[in-house]
Amino acid sequence: MRVLITGGAGYIGSTIASACLDAGIDPVILDNLVTGRREFAEGRLFYEGDISDGPLIDKIFAENPDIEAVVHCAALIVVPDSVADPIGYYRANVTKSLEFVDHLIRNGRTRMIFSSSASIYQAGADHTVTEESPLDPQSPYARTKAVCEGMFADISASRPIRILSLRYFNPIGADPQMRTGLQLRRPSHALGKMIEAYEERVPFRITGTDWPTSDGTGIRDYIHVWDLATAHVAALRRFDELDTDVINLGTGAGTTVRELVDAFNRVVDRPIEVVEAPARPGDVAGAYTRSDLAHRLLGWQARYSIEEGIRHSLEWAALRDSRLEPADGAS
Repeated sequence: MRVLITGGAGYIGSTIASACLDAGIDPVILDNLVTGRREFAEGRLFYEGDISDGPLIDKIFAENPDIEAVVHCAALIVVPDSVADPIGYYRANVTKSLEFVDHLIRNGRTRMIFSSSASIYQAGADHTVTEESPLDPQSPYARTKAVCEGMFADISASRPIRILSLRYFNPIGADPQMRTGLQLRRPSHALGKMIEAYEERVPFRITGTDWPTSDGTGIRDYIHVWDLATAHVAALRRFDELDTDVINLGTGAGTTVRELVDAFNRVVDRPIEVVEAPARPGDVAGAYTRSDLAHRLLGWQARYSIEEGIRHSLEWAALRDSRLEPADGAS
C-alpha cells in the first residue's frame, strides 16, 4: 500500500510516516515546510509544496498512481496563535483543505483520513466525551477543525470520496526510535513548557488554576504520539470496513496539569517547581475520551504510559539540536 501524507514533515505526520514504513506501507510526503522540517522527510519520497496547489497535486498522483489513500495532517495548530490570527488559521486549515479535497476528487481518490481534534467537543460534567458528545469548539483553531468536518461530511454526501475524521487528544512523546519528535525548540503545550522549565531551572507556570476539575488545573488525555501513529496504520488497514466517519484517539484517562507535573517529577532527576498564572486566550478546562470505539473498530488501544511519553520527550529534546539544522530561529 502507498499513502500520501500531507504535513508529513511535521511532528505527527512524520511519526505516522515512520509507523507506516514499519508496517510495510509506503508513505509519500507533501509538506510546505512552514512548520515541518525537511530532515523529517529524509529517505522518503518528498514533495515540497502546498495542499492547495492543484498542478502539484496532479503531478503527485500522476507520478504515484498507486496511492490508495490520503492522511491529511497539514494544518496550523497553536491555539493562542489562532486567537491572534484567525484569518490565517481559517485560510490554512479550511480554505486550503477545501481546495485539497477538490483536487483529490478530480484525481479519482476516494479515501482520506483527516487529522481532527478533540478540542471541538463540549465535555460533560465529568470532562469525558464520546464520539456522540455535542460539539462546542472554543477557539478559532478548534472551530477550523469543526468547520472542516462539516464541510467534508457535505462533500462526502454528494461526491465519490469517503473521509474518516480521527479526533486527536493531546499527543506527547516522540518516535521511540528517535527518528522524529517535536520540531519546535520551545513548544507552547504543557509538557514542552515543563521541559523548558527543567532545562532552564526555572519554575513551571500552570496557566489556569480555577477550572472545575479535581485540583483546579486543566485536564487532558495525553496520548503518546507513537500510539497515535499506529492508530492511523490500523485505520488505513481497515478503512473500507469501518461503519463510522469519526473515531476518537486517546488513552481513556484524564490527567490534570498538576498530575502531569507529578508524573514529570517522577521521571526526572531534579523536580521542577510550579507557579500559578492566569489561563491563556483560548484555553479550556479540557476533556478525555471514554469511548472504546477505536478498540472495537480498529483493534487498537494506547499502550504507552504518560511517564514513557515524558521520557521519550526528554530524550528527543536532548537530541533535537543535533538532528535539526538551526533554520527555525528562536523556535
